[in-house]
Amino acid sequence: MALLAEEEAQERPFALPLLVRLLRYLSPYKKRLVLAFCLIFTGAVAGQAGPRLTQIAVDRYILRSDLHGLRSVLLLFLVCVAVQYLAEAAQTLVTELTAQYAMRDLRREVFAHLQRLPMGYFDRTPIGRIMTRTTNDVEALSEFFTDGAVSIFADCFALLAIIAFMVDMDLRLTLVAAAVVPVLVAATWYLQGLAMQAYRQLRLRLARLNSYLQENIAGIEVVQLFGRQQRNQADFRREHVAYRQAEDREIHCYAVFFPLTEFVVAAGTALVLYFGAQAVWQQRLELGVLMAFLQYVRRFFRPIMDLNDRYTLVLGAMASSERIFQLLDVPPEAAGGRLQQPPRRADGLIEFDRVWFRYGTTDDWVLRDVSFRLEPGHSLALVGATGSGKSTLVSLLCRLYEIERGAIRVDGRDLRDWNTDELRRNIGVVQQDVFLFSGDIAGNISLGNPAISALQMAEAARHVRADRFIARLPGGLAHPVGERGATLSAGERQLLSFARALACDPRILVLDEATSSIDTETEQLVQDAIASLLSGRTSIVVAHRLSTIRRADQILVLHRGEVRERGRHEELLRQGGIYQRLHQLNYAATQPHPPPR
Repeated sequence: MALLAEEEAQERPFALPLLVRLLRYLSPYKKRLVLAFCLIFTGAVAGQAGPRLTQIAVDRYILRSDLHGLRSVLLLFLVCVAVQYLAEAAQTLVTELTAQYAMRDLRREVFAHLQRLPMGYFDRTPIGRIMTRTTNDVEALSEFFTDGAVSIFADCFALLAIIAFMVDMDLRLTLVAAAVVPVLVAATWYLQGLAMQAYRQLRLRLARLNSYLQENIAGIEVVQLFGRQQRNQADFRREHVAYRQAEDREIHCYAVFFPLTEFVVAAGTALVLYFGAQAVWQQRLELGVLMAFLQYVRRFFRPIMDLNDRYTLVLGAMASSERIFQLLDVPPEAAGGRLQQPPRRADGLIEFDRVWFRYGTTDDWVLRDVSFRLEPGHSLALVGATGSGKSTLVSLLCRLYEIERGAIRVDGRDLRDWNTDELRRNIGVVQQDVFLFSGDIAGNISLGNPAISALQMAEAARHVRADRFIARLPGGLAHPVGERGATLSAGERQLLSFARALACDPRILVLDEATSSIDTETEQLVQDAIASLLSGRTSIVVAHRLSTIRRADQILVLHRGEVRERGRHEELLRQGGIYQRLHQLNYAATQPHPPPR
């Protein structure tokens, strides 16, 4: 909610630095832009020549019955129409393509930046809002480039051409036509300001609506299992009502704006007709000039009205660009040291030296003064109640978050001195909540790494006993996988995560409650595989099951972020401390009970 409040407070007017930064995306296409400006100018001049030609035809040829001269004017008029058509067609093609190229560059930059943002950003930012930034806001900028910016220059050139033609014919009548411009500008400025406020609210409500939809669609299984459909519909109606009200306010502003501007334009036309007719009667003005002015006067007000309307589009683009640049300005995760080529293979020595960590700026420390040393090729089990900091410790090792105090070292080298990509190539992680991508089995094992061959994928699947269920699938490794692996069972997804980790051949292996989703029968199949998987590798195991923990060379017992006990399985049982109590609570029920006497 803090982010929503912050966004609501950001109702800034036009900001030149934002526009300059936005226009930088057009800088690689300068030649196209120059061509587009030339075409816009040519089309504007040719398009506004018609009334001037009408004046010439009436005063010089029609009133004098000069048919030959009239034909030449008509021919020139047709040439102007043809030039306007060709210029506008070419300009549309050039500007549309240029804008799409610029938007392609922006989308790529936003997506690439999202890949490198720290996990803390995703923890505090709703996915729906991120989707709004990368879709709706980018689309608003696309509309600005393809329509707004081009139309602004086209309107400016058209207005300049109209004023030049009008002044050339009669300066006084031009001033009469311009007399109502201040009224039009003031009314437009006020109403467009109200409309812009409604537009900002509309974008904010749309982001909230997208966030709500994304969350509920992602959790549809829970919704149906617990019968929350009616409650969700009520919540959706509440979110949508706020969105509709913002849209209503914008519609009401425009409902007043358009009739009012038409009235002002009609008043300007009436003034031109009144003073122009008097000038014609007094023979101070030619009839053709008045006829041309009556055509120009409506054209004169149209660019002014359009410019105000385009200004609203510019402000909308400013609001969208501000949010996108806020995303792009979020510092990416630290890259660390320089990537070695070829990537260095770690020995596997892990050291935590008095590590303190908390999420955000809260006073609640998740890890407190944690220290341990794990020799290469040895295994460490992390045990503790939910919330004791086990998974956080794993996240810190992978450098998904930055510690606040202390140091973490791999092979005696501070984690901050490792290149992040190089570090993570040496760490394989099997998570409890396995995420599978849409694609096929092979793609979810290799994750697109070209260095992993089909033979390596098949070998990895065989080692973790995933080859048995893969062989039953119609396409084998090429079998399609639905979104998040919905077509596979939880155990099958977990086996694929084992194969994924093994295929990378990491020096350090992390199992974060990796067998929690596997049934007892499947676990029997993978226990030997896990043993071979851990063999020769430095491993950290976060697990609740006794069979996984008791083989560890060292066990750390975490309680409220602190290391309370450490040792091997038998040693900790003999101490009679936290580990023994956890063992009794979690594992005693699985042990056979002595027969009653």
